[in-house]
Amino acid sequence: MSDVQHTGHRPGPRISRAGWLLLGAVLCVVVALVVLIVPRLLRERQSGQLAVPEGQRASQIYAAVDRALKVPAGTTAQAAKTARLDLPAEAQGNPEGYLFPATYPLRKDTTPASLLTYMVKTADQRLAADRVTSYRTVVIASIVQAEADRPADMGKVARVIDNRLARNMPLQMDSTINYALGRSTLRTSHADTRTNSPYNTYKFQGLPPTPIDNPGADALKAAATPPAGDWLYFVTVKPGDTRFTADYREHLRNVQEFNNSQKDTAAGDTSAGG
Repeated sequence: MSDVQHTGHRPGPRISRAGWLLLGAVLCVVVALVVLIVPRLLRERQSGQLAVPEGQRASQIYAAVDRALKVPAGTTAQAAKTARLDLPAEAQGNPEGYLFPATYPLRKDTTPASLLTYMVKTADQRLAADRVTSYRTVVIASIVQAEADRPADMGKVARVIDNRLARNMPLQMDSTINYALGRSTLRTSHADTRTNSPYNTYKFQGLPPTPIDNPGADALKAAATPPAGDWLYFVTVKPGDTRFTADYREHLRNVQEFNNSQKDTAAGDTSAGG
C-alpha cells in the first residue's frame, strides 16, 4: 500500500520563474498601450468645443456652429427647421431661448442637428432644476438678459417688466426692437418705435411672441423670482449705474443724464480722433 494519501485533489499548474517574467513583461506592454492609446482615442473622439455666451441670439449661435463644425453657412439654421427638438408647444419649433449658454464638446460625429439637440436638452434640464415651467418666464428672461447692465440688476429689470405688464403698460424695451431689426444698439430713434413688428414693444402691448435671445442661469432665476418693488422705469446712465424708479419725472431726469453722458463721450471721441 502506498504511503501517499489520496485527497481527491490534483496539484494545480505551477508557473515557472520564466513564466512570471513573461507575464510581467506582457502586463507592462498592456499598461503602456493603455497610457498611449486611450488619450489619443479620447482626443480623436472630441475634436474641440464650442462656447455659447449668455444672451446670444439663435442666428448668432447657428453661425458659430457652422464655423465650429466647418460646414457651409446656413447649414445649422436649416437643420434647426427639421431637427426634432424637445421644445414647448408655444415655441412652435423655434429654439430661440432654449439654446442654453454653456461650453459644448465637439466630436468628429457631431452634426448641427445633434449639437442643437444637446443644447435644448441642456436647457430643459436647467429649467427643470430651477423649476421654470413657463414659456412666458423664458421670454421675460431673454429681455432681462438683454437689458440688464450686470447680473445684480437682473431681478429689478424682471420686476419692472412684471409691474408694467400688470398695469397694461407697453414694455417699451429697446432690446425687442433691436431683435426685430436684427441689430444691437444703445439708441432707439422715434422712427424705430414705429417699426411694424410684433417684437416692437413700444407699439404693441405685452410680451414679444418669442424669446429675443438665449438667457443664462442668472436671468432665468431673476425672471422666475424677481424681488419685490414698485419700479416702472429704468435706464443705465453709465456702466454699473442703472437707475430704477416708479416716478416718471425722475426717470426723465435720469434719461437726460444718460443723453448728456453720451454727448460727452461722443465729444471726447471726436477730440481724441482730431
